Amino acid sequence: MEQRARKQRIMDVCSEMSSSKEFPKLTRPFDQIPNDELSDFIVDDVHRIIYCHIPKVAGTRWMSVMLILTGLLKSSGKPYTDPRHISSPIAHNPSNHLTFDKFPQLYGSHARQMMKDKLKNYTTFMFVRDPFVRLISAFRSKFIRPVELFYQNYGKMLMRTYGNVSDLPDTVEEAHAAGLKPTFQQFIAYVLDPKTRRNIFDKHCRQMYRLCHPCQVKYDFIGQLETIGTDAEQVLKLMKVDHLVQLPRAYTNFTEASWVRDWYEPIPTERRRELYKLYELDFKLFGYPKPDIVGDEETTP
Repeated sequence: MEQRARKQRIMDVCSEMSSSKEFPKLTRPFDQIPNDELSDFIVDDVHRIIYCHIPKVAGTRWMSVMLILTGLLKSSGKPYTDPRHISSPIAHNPSNHLTFDKFPQLYGSHARQMMKDKLKNYTTFMFVRDPFVRLISAFRSKFIRPVELFYQNYGKMLMRTYGNVSDLPDTVEEAHAAGLKPTFQQFIAYVLDPKTRRNIFDKHCRQMYRLCHPCQVKYDFIGQLETIGTDAEQVLKLMKVDHLVQLPRAYTNFTEASWVRDWYEPIPTERRRELYKLYELDFKLFGYPKPDIVGDEETTP
């Protein structure tokens, strides 16, 4: 019943928005979605499964599960059998997965039809998360921890552009040793900056509907991180692979929904409302309530 409700909600929102000029790309035909926007669809031809990956929604664990199911990745000449033995860099390496954006090279002019055929005949699933909590998780994992790639690509830019910090160390280790880290307020300023909302909007904070296109793809299963224990069991049984692999439990604590007020309270109310507007479709499509921290729009008498 929960799955029916989740699917029906998506259908209702997509139908409601189909005539809206505010989100013209939301309900465009599947054929009009560029190939580079389909890179998160991971295909397992062995078990006829398609998983749409959303960063910061147990993505590493699900990508590890997909690697085991496809059998494409081997260790010491043998396929992996335990997702816990697959490191995050291996799980996230694009060369280890068959994804839709590779289809044009593989199938030429038949690529798009092949995608549609597989979407129709394979079991499709995705997992979602409260959008505001997902943003906190993205910030915590990429900027509070010393991640060199994100420091070079984003951290320096965040502190220079939104923090007016000019003299920055060369490496993330040096920066952290000097107490130089982007703040959550700077991160939110980046997310809200109109210049970043186009193509350079990093996937860790890109809207979930822009990654998995739920108005164009009818998913067989829509899981939520908040109920991942039971949802993971259900989807593995649905795909008839529960005897082959299990989703490993997380080794670190999830970002808690109760933290939302603490993290967002220092951000001005108007900016919180802008942020909600940016992720409003994710809240509506996937059934997450509007956060109390956003408040109601003030009306002029």
